[in-house]
This record gives sequence, structure tokens and C-alpha cells, in this order.
Amino acid sequence: MRVLILDGKLAIGLDFAMRAQRDGHTVRWCVPETPRNKDIGSGLVDVIRDYTTSLRWADLVFLTENTMHLRTTDALRKIGGCVVGATVETAKWEIDRTTGMEVFEKHGIKVPDYKEFSNYDQAIAYVKKEDRPFVSKPCGSDDKSLSYVAKNPADLVYMLERWKKANKLKCDFILQEKMDGIEMAVGGWFGPRGFSRGWCENFEFKKLMNGDLGVATGEQGTVLRYVAKSKLADKVLKPLAETLMKAGYTGYIDVNCIIDDKGTPWPLEFTMRPGWPTFNIQQELHQGDCVQWLADLADGIDANNFKMDEVALGVCMSIPDYPYSHLTQKEVTGIPVYGLTDELWPHVHCCEMMETTAPDMETLQPTKIPATAGDYVLVMSATGKTVKVAKELAYERVKELIIPNSPMYRTDIGDRLAKQLPELQKYGYAMGLSFDSKKMAEAA
Repeated sequence: MRVLILDGKLAIGLDFAMRAQRDGHTVRWCVPETPRNKDIGSGLVDVIRDYTTSLRWADLVFLTENTMHLRTTDALRKIGGCVVGATVETAKWEIDRTTGMEVFEKHGIKVPDYKEFSNYDQAIAYVKKEDRPFVSKPCGSDDKSLSYVAKNPADLVYMLERWKKANKLKCDFILQEKMDGIEMAVGGWFGPRGFSRGWCENFEFKKLMNGDLGVATGEQGTVLRYVAKSKLADKVLKPLAETLMKAGYTGYIDVNCIIDDKGTPWPLEFTMRPGWPTFNIQQELHQGDCVQWLADLADGIDANNFKMDEVALGVCMSIPDYPYSHLTQKEVTGIPVYGLTDELWPHVHCCEMMETTAPDMETLQPTKIPATAGDYVLVMSATGKTVKVAKELAYERVKELIIPNSPMYRTDIGDRLAKQLPELQKYGYAMGLSFDSKKMAEAA
């Protein structure tokens, strides 16, 4: 099959491009070149900068994100093109926070109270009047530094004043009621005939350091599994099916929630695209050809290819000065990644990598070897019957890699679920998911 992968400036689709290539498909990976991403994929896959001549060439067009190419791919859908990814309409559900909240509300799904602002002075006055913390989220910006979960009114006022001084306002933003509880998300793959069988329940670990300390990077690791029945999906995904159908959506949709101490789920945001590294980690549970099932999805066929009830866990590996190399301009390209054996490769998900020439580990002679092409290097994944089993195997695999430049990764991905799962299961969420097999036996 001829596969065209349309990416954005972050160049996040390398792993899928390589897997499609390994499964025998002809791949063109389109990435708009920037100084930061210019080396990603070099020597590993066919990287192109202009996709226009490839649209009719492709048997499948796969979108990695939802900020670029959408009008083109919407038009391609209308003439029968096979496209998996966001539409102009559904992308707004994620990017415009107010639109996303309105979508939930229209479908009878309660959301935390929120208020939209167009300038910082109004927001500062509002926080001072309410005298309580909120969650600040931009509408229409992908700058994660403009999202902030306040611990008290003072630190939120400080951040708003700081953004104002730095002239950061590029779009409207919302202040959302801060909800206490346990964070859990659920996603599903949607096609012309509805959701595929298998809900992806997932738990993100977003901060850079152990114990959820440090800067929010998006995700440093994730625990997930596919299940046939999900209470959370019943509440926040199933009600959206008819609207998704009318919008012509084909692809992955995920809703992140806070589940409070009464068992009420409060949706925080949509993800209207594959999640990263979620999609990398899902590959552990996607059986068979990594491309064919997506083509089937676009045709309205459920390939029924998800491995159910198995825990998959992924750990993100980076190098200094992650996540700020784009600011410090530290050299992060061409550092060899040793230890990538044939046994390990299926569980390695290349992110910012390329091919380079470096000394072979055994002969010390120059040889072609995978290397870094940025500071966000790869994701290592593993599966198991419990979170603990998957975690231990993932970290065993991580330790097999050698990167001569101080590789970094969290060592506690999954750990907080030991306490959180029993609390969630009191209210019927994440049923059957266990952190430790010993606790499974005791419960039985």
C-alpha cells in the first residue's frame, strides 16, 4: 500500500512511518522543514517537504495532528480519498477550548465551570474577585507553556501578569474550575460506521520528573489498555457518536477527565487526533499489519485487531537540554543510540532520530547506526497482565540502550496507579485493571 503521512512542524510521525515501512508499505512522510526538525528521519524513511503530488498517489493518507492540511484532506475525503485524521470541524473541539466545552454540554455531558477571556486584565480582575485558583488554558494555541494549573489565586495572578508582560496573548483563553480527583482518559477509534470495538483507557504522566515534579512536557509516559466495556466511555464518548458521524470524522478521539470523590467524571479536554506517545504505545496492542486496519477503519470496517485487557506501558527517553534545547540551542543531533537489537526493535518507537555513522560496539569500525536528531529521542514500551509487570519489562528494555549523552527518563511511570486504581474501582471505573498480581490474587 502507498502511505502518505502528513505531519506538522513537531515531526511526530516517524515511528509509524518506520513501522509501515517494515510491514512492506511504500511510505512518504511529509514534514515542513524547520531548523529544529530538519534531520529527523534522515536515512530511516523517505522524508518529503511538499505533499501535493502525493495526494492522488496515496492509498491511505494519515494525519498525525490537527493544525495543518485539514482543508486539503477534507476535500480529498469528498472525492473518495482514504483519509484517517481530523477534519476542520472536529479539530476545533480540541484547539478551541470553548468550542470543546460547548460540544460536551450540547450532548448532555457536564463540564467544570469556565469563563472565556480576551485580555489578561479582565482575567486578573476575575481571579482577584473570586479569590480561588483556576486552570488556565489557551483557545487556539498549541503553546503548552500557556496552560497552567494554579495552586492558589496568587500564583495564577502572577502567571497572568507574567504572560501579559511578555505579550504572550495570541488568542482567547479560558479559566476553568479546578477539579479535585483522579485523572483518567478514555479514547476510541471512529469510522463511517461508528466506534471500533475496544475502548482505550489511559493514564498520562505529564511532568518531567518523578513524583509529578518539574515542568509539564505533555507526556513522559503513559499506561493504557483496550477494553470491551468502559464506564467512562459510556459517559463521555458514546454520546458523541452521531455528531462524529455527521462531521465525517475518521480517526482517534480521546477525552481526558477528572473523576471526583463522588465518582463523577468531569471532562477537561478533547484530543481529536492520535495521542503522542499514546499512539506509539498502542502499537504494542495493535495486532497484524499496522496500516491495513487504518485503511479498513476509513472504509467503515472494524478490523477487530486490538489485543484486549492487556496493559501497555511506555516510557519517554530524552537527552539534555530537553525540553528546552530549542531555546538553549544545545547540539542534540547525531548522537548514536546503541543496543537496538532485533529483539528490542518492536518495542522501540523512534521519535526524533536519524541515521548516522559511528563506531560499531564490537568492531569499533565506522558503521551506520540510528542516532538522535533532537532531544526527544524515543519511547520504550512493554505489555503485561498488570501495570507492575509491564512497567518492570519496559524499564528492563530501557536499560539495554546506551546513549553517550546523559539520557533522561522518569522511573516511576505507572506507580501512582497502585493507590488510584482501588479508588476508581469503587465507582466502577477501570474495572479489572490491577497494579500488582499479588493484589489481584488477594482480591480473588
